[in-house]
Amino acid sequence: MTILERCIEEITFQHGCNFGTVTALAIADAVNPCEIAILLMVLISILTAEPKNKKKVLYSGLAFSFAIFITYILYGTIIIEFFTRFTEITKASSVLIYRSMAVIAMIIGALQIKDYFFYKPGGMSTEMPLWMRPYAKLTISKIKSVWGAFFIGIFVTLFLLPCTMGPYFVASILLAEKGLIASIPMLVYYNLIFVLPMIIITLLVYFGYSKVEKISGWKERNIKLLHLIAGILVFGIGISILLGWI
Repeated sequence: MTILERCIEEITFQHGCNFGTVTALAIADAVNPCEIAILLMVLISILTAEPKNKKKVLYSGLAFSFAIFITYILYGTIIIEFFTRFTEITKASSVLIYRSMAVIAMIIGALQIKDYFFYKPGGMSTEMPLWMRPYAKLTISKIKSVWGAFFIGIFVTLFLLPCTMGPYFVASILLAEKGLIASIPMLVYYNLIFVLPMIIITLLVYFGYSKVEKISGWKERNIKLLHLIAGILVFGIGISILLGWI
């Protein structure tokens, strides 16, 4: 076997959870307005405290993104480990579990697509629930330092879970078929894509290419489109899994 074939084998899973599947799920998660809104709250908090300290904005945004990255790696590890052990015990029902993931993906995708046509803030499984938002704002408003951004980034993932966990949950369960150790590279890859918009926004603000207010306005103007893109990606993956195409 050549080196290229080995690489292909590493990123292509036996039952279809391949590079493209994970990429599509990660992109669907990354364009979720929920995570963008959370980061904008962080940057506003830092800018309010020290409006001229651009380096602090940069370091805080990156620290916050890194905190979410490592915390979601932990979440994914727990999910994969649980379902790896679970499928070992119930091998007979592994096909049922796999098909169930397809249905879950289709439901999540359908909810996202629904928000394009009938948008309502705080929609179930697509955005942060309205009752959570005051708590998230209160928590984030306490950020005054880079380390504060990091530690609150870990804590605030609890607020992100309702609106971002759907695609990640599907991806993690599909990855579980390969086992925890073999899944780690793809888990890291998924979360790099997931936090990429946060890093890009932080850099745009730091280098002066855009202001937080402009990015926030862009997000609000395009929130339906973001839901549509995420919905089509996740729903398409669900259909593909159900039909055995991937």
